Amino acid sequence: MAVTIEWLGHATFRITAAKVVAYIDPWKIAEAVHDARLILVSHSHYDHYSAEDIDRLLNPRTELVGPPDVISQRGAGWALSPAQTLDLDRACVTGVRAYNPAKNFHPKENDWLGFVIELGGKRLYYAGDTDLIPEMSVLGEIDLALVPVGGTYTMDAPEAADACRQIRPACAVPYHWGDIVGTEADAQRFAETAPCDVTVLRPGQSLTL
Repeated sequence: MAVTIEWLGHATFRITAAKVVAYIDPWKIAEAVHDARLILVSHSHYDHYSAEDIDRLLNPRTELVGPPDVISQRGAGWALSPAQTLDLDRACVTGVRAYNPAKNFHPKENDWLGFVIELGGKRLYYAGDTDLIPEMSVLGEIDLALVPVGGTYTMDAPEAADACRQIRPACAVPYHWGDIVGTEADAQRFAETAPCDVTVLRPGQSLTL
């Protein structure tokens, strides 16, 4: 089954497979489309958890998944912890730790998340806001890794390339560049050094597996 991943900018992705439309960390959604079957939120920083952007995607069938602090703020949805798995309609989502070992932006004890998403016969890994961490080495087979490359709050391009050496994905897409932090040069540097096929998307562009 074809799975299409569209980068909407910064850390926001729209994923479609069959009748499932999933969003990750929706932010700066231009129109109220109300087409989400699944919304995944990695953590509670404003550029990842945006209540007004979620409202533009919600419909009566939408499932919202995030760490406990996000679900508490929202007052609805599924609270997911690292290493926990949720089996949802046509999708399976596993929480993966996302944190900065040596910086204070994303403490490990917050239990903020990346995700392994099984959808349409593919396994996708969204790293969240994280540096290179040991948990990346035990994800199993990954068809596509979505990894931050902007530095400061997350991995930079060389660290993201090292992460892909641990993850061993079939292919990868960089994000967390072009808004707030990171530039296209970071994305291109990652593409040149990663040990896998890399597609550098621009906002609105997509990749189909």
